[in-house]
Amino acid sequence: MTDTSDNLQTYLVGGAVRDRLLDYPFTEKDWVVIGATPARMTEMGFTPVGKDFPVFLHPHTKEEYALARTERKTAPGYAGFSFYCSPEVTLEEDLRRRDLTINAIAESSTGELIDPYGGARDIQHKTLRHVSEAFTEDPVRILRVARFAARYHHLGFTIAAETLSLIKQMVTSGEADHLVAERVWKEFDRALRERHPEVFIATLQQCGALAVVMPELAALFGVPQPPQHHPEIDTGLHSLLVLQQACLLSNDTPVRFAALMHDLGKGLTPREQWPRHIGHEHTGLKPIKQLCQRLAVPNDCRDLALMAAEFHTHCHRAFELKPSTLLKLFKQTDAYRKPERFKQFLLVCQADSQGRTGFENREYPQSHYLAQALQTAKNVNVKALVNQGFKGAELGEAIEQERLGLLQQFKQEHTQ
Repeated sequence: MTDTSDNLQTYLVGGAVRDRLLDYPFTEKDWVVIGATPARMTEMGFTPVGKDFPVFLHPHTKEEYALARTERKTAPGYAGFSFYCSPEVTLEEDLRRRDLTINAIAESSTGELIDPYGGARDIQHKTLRHVSEAFTEDPVRILRVARFAARYHHLGFTIAAETLSLIKQMVTSGEADHLVAERVWKEFDRALRERHPEVFIATLQQCGALAVVMPELAALFGVPQPPQHHPEIDTGLHSLLVLQQACLLSNDTPVRFAALMHDLGKGLTPREQWPRHIGHEHTGLKPIKQLCQRLAVPNDCRDLALMAAEFHTHCHRAFELKPSTLLKLFKQTDAYRKPERFKQFLLVCQADSQGRTGFENREYPQSHYLAQALQTAKNVNVKALVNQGFKGAELGEAIEQERLGLLQQFKQEHTQ
């Protein structure tokens, strides 16, 4: 407890306390203020920033200080709350409205923990547990629990059985239907940056929420693939394995997102055609566009996902492709102008190949082959063609012919 002035008392709360107890890195600090009013905070130089309830920025550190509050459910969805802030609201009352016990711990200036709901015990037992029945009032908490499950998976954390049961009830009752796209992507994006984002998806699938927020992805679970190529058989499981591999290969969010989305077309294959999925590369483009538009997914994630869906089998069959097909692939993927994105595409394809049970450590030489082929095709002496008198459309055609010749030579050298 710090007496900043008169009866103003501040406590460190939330993630900073939780992650300090876990010896986990953190950067942001959030504070709760007991016994204050908005007017008093302003008098002391704090800047108000909260829209729905009083949150202030410290005049020097710029860290967030929120007045202690209670809340009452007034309508469906995460925005359907009324908040009550008063100097009489206690720290315990403020902590009680939080989602998980591990997030409902406060720390005084002397290092004393105020932990009325057993958060430190749950950290010790590696358990994600809801604080109270009020958990069910905010559907965003479904996503947050899934994200925390992903965040701390490598530490051995699991969701308490009663909390998972509560989440399933929220989905069944329709509370998850009120999740808005902006919040879904915000939590999804943050989960994709964790070590094990596949746990985020698996958790949503387990509780039934994936079918609500990402039905295009949920449709993959239970869809079989040929066992000789996919020992894991289930397409949904394959997508999670691919995401796992993508995380080992890259920290880029677009790579991880595209890895997860690359097979959405298989969710639309008619049942009578199972376990084959002919044409799934093109079939998958529409559901990717739908999902990205609905969740307002950033363009770099969307564009790489579409590229990976349409052309990943080209990459797998790289050694079989004719020079003219290589030329067409580079043009369709805009590889000359966006070589970094093409590198990301190759990583997604490698993750797809290795994201199969028993294939995790298998080499993927196709990636290096296509990277070399692209570099070869870029070695056209454009200046020499211009000096020969080519210009406009004729110059473009001459460049393509030069590239084709280089790729024909490249193909011969690599098939001898």
